[in-house]
Amino acid sequence: MYKLVLAEDEEDVREGVIGQIDWERYGFEIVEQAENGREAADAIDRLLPDVVVTDIQMPFMNGLQLAEWIRSHHPNTKIIILTGYDEFEYAQKAIKLQIDEYILKPFSSQELIEVLLKVRATIEAEIAEKENVFVLSEHYRKSLPVLREQFLSSLISRRLRTDEIAEKSTEYGIKLTGRWFQASVISVDYIRPERESAGGATGGQISLRDTGEKNLQLFAVLNIAEEICSKHGFGRVFIHRDEVVLLTIHEEGEETDITGKTFELLEEIRQNVQRFLKLTVTAGSGTVCSSPALLFNSFGDALQALDYRLILGNNRVIWIEDVESRSSTLLTYDELTQQSLIRTIKLGTVQELKEVVEELFAGLDAEQVSTQDYQIFLLEIFTSILRVAKESGSEAAKYIGSGISSLTAINKFNSMAEAKQWIIAVCSGLMDTIALERQSSYKLLIDEAKEYIRSHYVKSDISIGKVCQHLHISTGYFSSIFKKEMKMTFVSYLLQIRLEAAKELLRSTELRAFEIAEKIGFADPNYFSFCFRKKYGQSPKEYKNSSRGG
Repeated sequence: MYKLVLAEDEEDVREGVIGQIDWERYGFEIVEQAENGREAADAIDRLLPDVVVTDIQMPFMNGLQLAEWIRSHHPNTKIIILTGYDEFEYAQKAIKLQIDEYILKPFSSQELIEVLLKVRATIEAEIAEKENVFVLSEHYRKSLPVLREQFLSSLISRRLRTDEIAEKSTEYGIKLTGRWFQASVISVDYIRPERESAGGATGGQISLRDTGEKNLQLFAVLNIAEEICSKHGFGRVFIHRDEVVLLTIHEEGEETDITGKTFELLEEIRQNVQRFLKLTVTAGSGTVCSSPALLFNSFGDALQALDYRLILGNNRVIWIEDVESRSSTLLTYDELTQQSLIRTIKLGTVQELKEVVEELFAGLDAEQVSTQDYQIFLLEIFTSILRVAKESGSEAAKYIGSGISSLTAINKFNSMAEAKQWIIAVCSGLMDTIALERQSSYKLLIDEAKEYIRSHYVKSDISIGKVCQHLHISTGYFSSIFKKEMKMTFVSYLLQIRLEAAKELLRSTELRAFEIAEKIGFADPNYFSFCFRKKYGQSPKEYKNSSRGG
């Protein structure tokens, strides 16, 4: 069903339009009726209809003014203008506003149905174009190599969730299942180009090395590496920043099996690059890990191994465990994981918190982790929690401050499960404290806004922008929390305050309606009378008479 708003100031016309058409049969649902353009604009903002049917001549905001507002605020909404014969030339101006259709009054229900069907066909054609499976699949197919490379780059540059790795590797057709995983990096040993003189040994030709084109050299190395990986059916290479990365996976066996095959592969790549490209490369190989989620650790070690070419020289394969001791598994609490935990404490649910904590400990083998490294890992996590508490306000800081003594628990955990439960308990309590403090700050903000509105409602130019300027916050943020706390919009609340003030003035003074309208901030006395009647079911004059006993 497509949502439709009908804006028409004549009640009999509205009822006629609604009653004579089986709207559901033609795929439409009338979600709101409006008596004037301002009411229609408010309804459109709230309900986001697909189609607006509006008369041209309406009070407070005419149909073309409404259309202009729709085009600036909701450009995809379809607009149908209803116009009388004597307004036809006026209606032609609607062409500039890109009105979708207009109907000349008086019109039959069949004429309106035909126009509605045309508009519906336009909407459906736009939807079909956006959802065209072939276009999307073709675009995806062309983008797939780039997406694969971006995924592999993210796999080695930061810690990804296990479920995300599984999902994306399946989606992109990349096999990441096995017992052992290892990352290596292949770096071109860049040397300043040295050109042979004409007629020398090269016959005036310039080798790839001599070009000095780093990108060209890099892609040439990648091509050789791809050919060798393909020949052996082992390993996957891609470019990450300015280096070629090799990922190797072994299905079974021992760690030595994957390292042996990886070194043979790297050595063959090194020799072929030197033979065919007249370049030299140095390769650094990282530690072996038991999960693709830990490849970013292995890659970090590979980069460290590469740094040792300053000591050992270029044109060789360097394994991190040959040059540095890696007897214990280092627990990495990287920036991405830290931000994930902080975001969850501030804005997430307890279930999301449990999932993040599980990811923190995923892939860790308690038998391979030293007690000291483990305690440092837990202290890094608790430091993040302290930071959140400090940033979130005094109550949160007090809560976490009272729990600092629980740091001694770090030395008493008997298992990773106990550590995880401790972190979840501390963070859950902090989340509750932050939520209460946030609710309190919301209330203070809304109270200040209400006070400002009550003090300035008499000014016709008061707006949500001026309130937000006074409060030093954005209109989007204020609108969302105002509606959440007050169960009404700013405009509705302002109108309510003004009409309450109008009732008091009608009861206690001899002021006439237009004078009261001016005193409470209405620029248009007629619009004041319209709003008053709509709210209380009688005109300002009728209310004044009834409140004084006739």
